[in-house]
Order: sequence, then structure tokens, then C-alpha cells
Amino acid sequence: MPKTTFPAEKTLLKEPSFFSLIKEKSVAFLIDVANVVDYLKRIFRNLFTNSFEFQEFLKQCYQCGNKSVGLISITGIIVGLVLTIQSRPPLVEFGAVGMLPGMVAISIIREMGPVITALICAGKIGSSMGAELGSMRVTEQIDAMEVSNTNPINFLIIPRLLAVTVMIPILTLYADAIGIFGSWLGVNIKDDVSLRLFMTQAFDNVEFIDIIPAVIKSFFFGAVIGLVGCYKGFNAGRGTESVGIAANSAVVTSSLLLIIVDLIAVQITDLL
Repeated sequence: MPKTTFPAEKTLLKEPSFFSLIKEKSVAFLIDVANVVDYLKRIFRNLFTNSFEFQEFLKQCYQCGNKSVGLISITGIIVGLVLTIQSRPPLVEFGAVGMLPGMVAISIIREMGPVITALICAGKIGSSMGAELGSMRVTEQIDAMEVSNTNPINFLIIPRLLAVTVMIPILTLYADAIGIFGSWLGVNIKDDVSLRLFMTQAFDNVEFIDIIPAVIKSFFFGAVIGLVGCYKGFNAGRGTESVGIAANSAVVTSSLLLIIVDLIAVQITDLL
């Protein structure tokens, strides 16, 4: 008796509808918001306790500050050179070359120094925090700390957060000084100006209100980098690819938040 053959059954994959996608994204967003709120609550609850890891804080200050000096130096000199070279021709046309040192100094101190320093540190420090804590999450080291009654917030996150919050303003002031020095180098490409004369012309136009808001907002820049970098690493997934995702997400998210914080800071400073 011949066997009866049946055609292979075809399973049709039903594409998700528009509303189901919106629902899925909304649920994921609300879960992320809840995780962020819980993360911030745990940080502020443990921030003012007696169990502060001072040695770990000093280690993270070294990691964030000393190992970023070379990159900040190169970037600061290039920024000062570029600003000077690009700004000089229009000033020459109006016979206002004497305004160049002051204009570049104010531009670097108010905006270019803090923002570029923060963006560089977001790429270097934020990604390293995300990758380091993410690898600790993947290898279950954080879980082991929680099981052994060791608070990972106190030992891993708070020292990193405070270190980057303290070091970003210091790196910003250093970048400002290097940038102004780079501007002097740019001026001497076409002219012959002594360093003392250049600094006198530059800081004659700089006021107290130019420096303080820039330093204050750099503290917020550091807090944003530390919070985002530690959050992305601390809440990384279980797979090995989660380390790269955490590092990449830390850089992208912190960079975007830095621009938003800078926009808010500029609006507040404009009201003063």
C-alpha cells in the first residue's frame, strides 16, 4: 500500500503590531526608570555612612586623573591652537588682533575646556567603569560580594563616583591652562608675542563670573560620568557581550547627558 505524503506545514511568523511594539518599549522604559530610581536611592543611602573606602577612593582618583593627563594635554593644546588659528583672520580684517587672547581665553574657560574635557573623560573613564563593573557582574564577583555581606555600593560605586566628581574640575582647570598656552603658540605662528604679554591680555578680559560657573558645572559633569558609567556596568547582563554593551552604552548616554546638563548650565548662567 503506497504511503500517503503530506505537504510540509508552513508556519507563518506573525509580525508584531505597532501597538505591541509601543507597549514593549514603554514597559522596558518604565523598568529602566525604576532601576535608575532604585540605583540612585541606594547610592544616596550609602553616601553618608561611616564605611567609606578611602584607599579605593585614592586609587580611583589616580586612575581617573593621573592617567588622563596626557590625553587632556594633547587635546587642550590642539583646541587652543585651532581656536586661535581660526579666529585670527576675521579679527585681522577689523584690526582687532589685540582682542584675540581675551576672546580665546574666555571661550576656553567658559565652554570649550569644561565640555571637551568632560566628553573625553566620558569616553575614557566612563567606558572603563562600564567595562570593569560589567565584567565583575558577568563573572559574578558582585554577586559574591552581596552573598558575603559586603556592600558593593560602598566599595565599587561610591569611590568611583566621588573620584570622577572631584577629578573632572581639576582636569578642567588644567585643560584651560594648557588650552591658553596652546593659543599663545598659535599666536606666535604669525606674530611675535611674549608669554607674559599674552597672559596679561588674556586675563584682563576674564572675570570671576567666567570661572566659577564653569568650575561648578564641571562637578556636575563628573557626577554624570560617574553615575552613568557605574550604573551601566553594575546593571550589565549575564553574557560576555554585555561588557561591550555596557561600555558603549555608558559613553553614549553620558555624552548625551553632558550636552543636556551643559545646555541647562548655560541657561542658568545667562540669568546671573
